[in-house]
Amino acid sequence: METKMTGVSIAAMKNGTIYYRSSITVKGKHISLGSYKQMDYAHQAYLDAHKVLSNEALLPEHYEQIHPSLSFEKWVSLCNLRDNGIYLKNPIYLKKHVFYYYLAIDRVLKFDRDDLFYYATHKIMCRKGHLFVSDYGMQVNILNRYQIKNYSVCGKDYLFLNQDSNDFRYENIRIINRYHGVRKESKKNKTIFLTKIHIKGDFIVGRYATEDEAAIAYNKAVDILKGKGLKKNFPTNYLEGLSPKVYADIYHHVSISESILKYPVE
Repeated sequence: METKMTGVSIAAMKNGTIYYRSSITVKGKHISLGSYKQMDYAHQAYLDAHKVLSNEALLPEHYEQIHPSLSFEKWVSLCNLRDNGIYLKNPIYLKKHVFYYYLAIDRVLKFDRDDLFYYATHKIMCRKGHLFVSDYGMQVNILNRYQIKNYSVCGKDYLFLNQDSNDFRYENIRIINRYHGVRKESKKNKTIFLTKIHIKGDFIVGRYATEDEAAIAYNKAVDILKGKGLKKNFPTNYLEGLSPKVYADIYHHVSISESILKYPVE
């Protein structure tokens, strides 16, 4: 019979395979540290957890120096528990006005404290350079929280003002183009808004003095093309804060290019 080690419990899979659970209790809170194939690894995880909880000099960036049995995410969570008195399952470390989300030891995201509850309960994942969470079973790009569309291009549709693409504080993100098909342009020192729609290639809908006009022109172009029988799932623009009367007036008067009005649909 194996001698039980501190912080380790024995468990079995459905097929009878034995494995070992590691855990630690802090101020009456039971914290799972992970599951291991060998008892001594599970016990080492407990010892590593005790080490980080009792040594304020150990920070998330020291993980690779220590080579603990704990996962990196667990290491960050325990550092935060020790320094801030709160245990979060996701790899978050709190500061006074911001928090850091450790996507990896070399990829740290910065957020406003207002977003803490959301990211404490939604794990951030990265795939092909895109950061997303699972929300009600759907993959949701974290840029959606800033009203930035999935297809938006950094540097063209939005900017990180301090050039740090890991800094997601609201004050650091500036949205340039908010609407589908609309691009802000400067012509002879004057700002205009160019509207395009993609059918089989891009078609210019028109150029407009205001962003609202440009966004509504896009919607009107969608309606015209659908009215011609074009079966395509176009996105449409929602203009928050615009009354139905004002929207209808702009929609009625905004001009649409001949290329859209005369577009042939089979």
